[in-house]
Order: sequence, then C-alpha cells, then structure tokens
Amino acid sequence: MKEIVVVSGKGGTGKTSLMAAFASLAKNPVLLDCDVDAADLHLILSPDIIEKHIFKSGQEAIIRSNECIRCGACQPLCRFDAITRKNDAYQINKHACEGCGVCVSFCCSRAIDFHERTCGEWYRSGTRYGPMVHARLFPGAENSGKLVTVVREAARKTAGERGLDLLLSDGPPGIGCPVIASITGASMVVVVTEPTMSGEHDMKRILELARQLAVPYAVLINKWDINSENTARMETYALKSGAGMVGRIRYDRVVTEAQRAGKTVMEYNNSDIAAEIREGWEHIWDLLQKQ
Repeated sequence: MKEIVVVSGKGGTGKTSLMAAFASLAKNPVLLDCDVDAADLHLILSPDIIEKHIFKSGQEAIIRSNECIRCGACQPLCRFDAITRKNDAYQINKHACEGCGVCVSFCCSRAIDFHERTCGEWYRSGTRYGPMVHARLFPGAENSGKLVTVVREAARKTAGERGLDLLLSDGPPGIGCPVIASITGASMVVVVTEPTMSGEHDMKRILELARQLAVPYAVLINKWDINSENTARMETYALKSGAGMVGRIRYDRVVTEAQRAGKTVMEYNNSDIAAEIREGWEHIWDLLQKQ
C-alpha cells in the first residue's frame, strides 16, 4: 500500500486545491484530510458521510455544584486559572482546563469529576473520487496529532477492506505535531510551496523535517510566475537537498473560480493550468513507482 501526503510549510500555498485535483487524477485512491485543525478538503469534494465517530483524548475536570462545599481550596491550586467563582459557586472553564487533575486530587469533598474529554469527530465518507476519511477537531481542543493517527489508521483499514492500494492525503501546514503524525511512515511527501520569502523559509523547514523522518520528498512550486527569480533559487535548493522536482504550476484565477463552484480545477476548466497539474501528478506517480 502506497501513501502520498501533500503538505506545505505554511498555509495558503494552494495545497488543498492541488490535492483535490490529484484526487481526480488518481486511480481508485482512499482520500484523507489530515488537516484536522482546519479541514477544508470537504468544501471541494462534498463527501457524503457514511459513519461518524467521536474522538476522545485527555481529561477534563467538572465540579458537581450540588456537592461542592465552597471551600475554595481548588482555585489557588489551578495554575491555568481555569477555576472561577461566580454567584457563590465554583466552576471550571473547559477551554482553560488542561486536565492535570490537581483539583481532583485535593478536593476534600470529592466533588470534582474527571471525565475523558470529547475533542472532535472523525468520519468515513464517500466522494465522487472514492472513499474518504476526515475529521474535525473542536475549537480549543487538543491532541490533533492523535486524531491524525486515528484518521490514517481508519484509512488503511478502509483501503484493506476495499482492496485499494493508494492513500492520498491532504496534510496540515507547518512542521508541528499533526504534520509529524501525518508524514511519519508515508511513501512520499509532496511539498507544495510558493515563491515568496515565507514560502521559501517554510519549504526549507518541512524538507528538513521529512529528511529527519527518512520520508522521500518532492517539491511542487505553485504560482511560480509571481516571482520567477525566487522560483529558480528554491528549485536549486530543493534539488541540492535531495528533493525530486515534480513541476511548476502557474497563477491562474480559474482556481478560485473552481473553488467557488465546488469543483476541482480538472473538472471546472480544461485550461493550461489543468495541463500543468496533470503533468505534475504524472511526475509524482513516476517517483512513487521508484520508491
């Protein structure tokens, strides 16, 4: 089973738009959206949810007000200022609570519950390009890396059940925990970047991360024509770092038009940019076969 993860060192490079276009070109893939903190692949692929599952991780404290004796011992012990007093009653702000459990341990009346925290949901869905596994982390919730792992495991299970051998994943931006959870053990990482100073800086960081994790990587420069000088310099750096160059994609407003229509570029318009995306996918596929 092969797994391609499309990532970017920063947000806004066009990663998800290109990932959706690749989904339309791949043969029988299982699609993943591992950008659980800000998932948006569903806006283009319009998945029909088949299964919905609750994601729980960590714990949170909840005061049972009817049993609380109002001693206030817990409040100064909370280093996250999550416990407040209002109308002679103590309560815990669930967004500020870090689940450390100190208040639970020192409550003399044993009036604080310590429940497993519900952090989000994950889904098995169907799309016009194949099955999709995706998720949504609730605002302020933690453990996005763990949720990414849940999504990847469910996708592999789906692929096994259906006899499919390609996982195509829309990864998160940056180099943090959810990115590490998305690319570890993958067959290939495709880094989508843009020829700006921040794009160049963050491309270098994600390439270094992939190198440390021993994951094969390739680079695709999106909107290359907004700065051809930066593009050439970034390509030189990527090649020296051992990356495969899989193409350049020009800037074209047709991408935005396709997004507004809820379509991939390949569906929306048989334009020059569609040909460049197709060529980029063919290069990615060729590199994958050599792994």
